[in-house]
Amino acid sequence: TSGAAIYVQCPRDGRCNLRQTPAVEGSLVAMNPHTGRVLALIGGYDFRLGDFSRVTDAHRQPGSSFKPIVYAASLEPCASEGQRGCGLTPATLIDDAPFAVEAGDGTVWAPDNYNRDTFLGPTTMRVGLERSLNTMTARLVYEMGPERVFDFASRLGIYDPSKRNLAVFSLGLGVGETTPLRMTTAYAMLVNGGRRINPIFIDRIQDRDGVSVRRQDQRACDGCSAPWNGQGAPVIPDVREQVVDPITAYQVVSMAQGVVERGTATVVKSVGKTLGGKTGTTNDYKDAWFIGFSPDLVVGVWVGFDTPRSLGEGEAGGRLAAPIFRDFMAEALKRETDTPFRMPAGVRLVRIDARTGQVPNASTVDTIIEAFRPGTEPTEDFGSSPIIIGRGETGFPGVEGGPTQPNQPGQPKQDDGLGGLY
Repeated sequence: TSGAAIYVQCPRDGRCNLRQTPAVEGSLVAMNPHTGRVLALIGGYDFRLGDFSRVTDAHRQPGSSFKPIVYAASLEPCASEGQRGCGLTPATLIDDAPFAVEAGDGTVWAPDNYNRDTFLGPTTMRVGLERSLNTMTARLVYEMGPERVFDFASRLGIYDPSKRNLAVFSLGLGVGETTPLRMTTAYAMLVNGGRRINPIFIDRIQDRDGVSVRRQDQRACDGCSAPWNGQGAPVIPDVREQVVDPITAYQVVSMAQGVVERGTATVVKSVGKTLGGKTGTTNDYKDAWFIGFSPDLVVGVWVGFDTPRSLGEGEAGGRLAAPIFRDFMAEALKRETDTPFRMPAGVRLVRIDARTGQVPNASTVDTIIEAFRPGTEPTEDFGSSPIIIGRGETGFPGVEGGPTQPNQPGQPKQDDGLGGLY
């Protein structure tokens, strides 16, 4: 290509290797979700080409990697009687159908799914996240109101509370710019059970005599300085702020595990460990994301151009970013024992019909064990007509709601989660 920098390296054997600096950039950050310690950070292709960190300083649209935040907000218990779009479950049915809403400036916002003009009708929230269905996410934002979604994201540090101009309907599909570090930290708080953490880059600073003049970890330790007399182990009290209900956090983690097992990130399954995560792709394939995790490690990956432009047709998060995560985790976890995600007290595991979200019956084809908050699980006497959020509604008077019965779509593409205008 004209103007490209090509490097030639010729060892003594006479064979030459050609290396070319790529135009596309990328970043990766790995974090301990329990402490916030940043274990690895790659801010770009080569530090010698520039010290700009795309982990900490690049503000980009997260696309569908933002959807778990929307789902988490809707799973939180209702704060008041009559509040809409709260206290839902992974088995709640949302109508995957054409949707349009007046944006407030005289325009109409009508998001489409990645597989255009293909809709599943009433679909469980779990499947909606696994397949990254845009219209379902849009209906959730409409039910809750974009302000509540923004406030929830701000609690997790994705956005500064002062940027309330981001509280628009399309926020749910990831149009609000943020950094990979902020997104990865938010995911970490879901993985650790909803406790607040902050990224830690430096554990401590010592003077020339080895005396610590600054220590990042300021937690108290009961019994750490006591002489050993056969007493129990020292205890470090957990005083971290609870920013997300622990059952909500576990439900989202479980749903994100389904993204890897059955959804848009099946390429990650080859690691062979318990993993979850979410793909993200923005309009015109300008940004490719994957934020994924094991029970004790969270990794965020972003790929794109510094000056936003298309990465190419079909170059989505599941195709570009997820394989980077896969290769990183395969190495990082190869000596680690596989462990399940930690389930908080009170979660009720119930086998349900995977399609209807209800108690299995004679017509059930497939079942799944789902995580419920006590009192929200389906029962035998629930009835044959479950509540479907958004059925027959579009949010905008005069616009047809589209089909409410499932079509027969083919298998989802590798990543069916475009953000931005989709």
